[in-house]
This record gives sequence, C-alpha cells and structure tokens, in this order.
Amino acid sequence: MENIIDLHRRSVTGLRPVLDRVTPADLGRPTPCAGWDLRALLEHMAGQDRGFAAAVRAARAGDDVDVSAFAPHPLGPSPAATIADGLDDVVAAFAAGADGLVLMPEFDRRLPLPVLVQMHLIDTLVHGWDVAATLGVQADYGSRLDADVVAAALAMSEQIPDDEYRETPGATFAHALPAPQDAGPWTRVLTLLGRDPAWTSDPLVRR
Repeated sequence: MENIIDLHRRSVTGLRPVLDRVTPADLGRPTPCAGWDLRALLEHMAGQDRGFAAAVRAARAGDDVDVSAFAPHPLGPSPAATIADGLDDVVAAFAAGADGLVLMPEFDRRLPLPVLVQMHLIDTLVHGWDVAATLGVQADYGSRLDADVVAAALAMSEQIPDDEYRETPGATFAHALPAPQDAGPWTRVLTLLGRDPAWTSDPLVRR
C-alpha cells in the first residue's frame, strides 16, 4: 500500500509544473477530451480530486458521499492554485487512509483504497497529458515523468477493459488506439487509454 501511495504522490508532483503554465487566456483552448475546452477539463479535474478526497474521508468516518462531491469545481482567479489545492487534498486523504471499502457513487460500487489510488493515479497522469497537449508542451511533460510511475501506469492500463463502456457518454477513456511499433512505455499508456500521442490543439494541424 505504501508503494502505490508513494507512486501516486510522485504522479501529482509531475503534474504541478504543467499546471503552473496555465493562464486565464488558455482556458478556451480545445483539449484532447472531446467537447471540453481547457476550462471544462480543469474544472472536471478539480471536482474529481475533491470527490476522491471526500469519499476517502467519509469512509474513514464510517460514512459515504453523494455523487455531487465529484461535480466540476469552479476554477476561481487562479486555475493552477485551484487544481493544486485539490491535489493537496487528495494526497492527504490517501495518506491518512481508510478502513474497509470506499463508496464511489459515480460507479455505485465500494472499492478498496488501493484501487482508488490506482484510479486517481491514472486519471492524474492522463489528464496531465491532456493539459500539456493543450498547451503544446506534451513532450516536456512526458520526458519529466517518473519512470517507476509510468511503469506502474502501464501495468494498470493493460488491465482496463477496452469494452463498450468506453463508448458511453462521459466515459473516462476512448477505445485503445494502435501504438507505433517502437512506442515507449508512456506512449503505450496513452494509446491504451485512447489518446493520440500526435494530438495538437492547433486547428490547422488537426484538420
């Protein structure tokens, strides 16, 4: 358990430099997440971070949270600070732990804490790439990722079913894409989770 908690913390550390690049002028940019501009993506991330944290704290107190705990969270005047606060919250909640199972109302399932940590680690890494790609710094983001974190993420990604759920509205991941023959571990994570490593926010290139 300590290992996955540490890997999660390191995944969050890798995201912070990307968040620091976000300015209010960037919020209208398209993202790799279909139908979401950068504001919508960041508000989703902020809500998920707070929702995971609230779910774990509730379980520790012998309680549950409602799905509203995971609702998109307004960014406020500093998008980076809003996301950073949520990340600090979820890192602290995971470190404090919870006995038994944690209700995830979005899935109507109770899950052990290590599974929640793995879910959030994958979410953090991939949405970090979404933000980086939106800003045009995805190569820099990928080069800075912790190798142990990427290896863990690849093992997790290989276990996520590529089934009809990925076609439902609001699904976390699209269907897997073919990976280049010489793809490294991080590129394989992206393609397994339906991300095109060549995606760009430049509309002239995307046509």
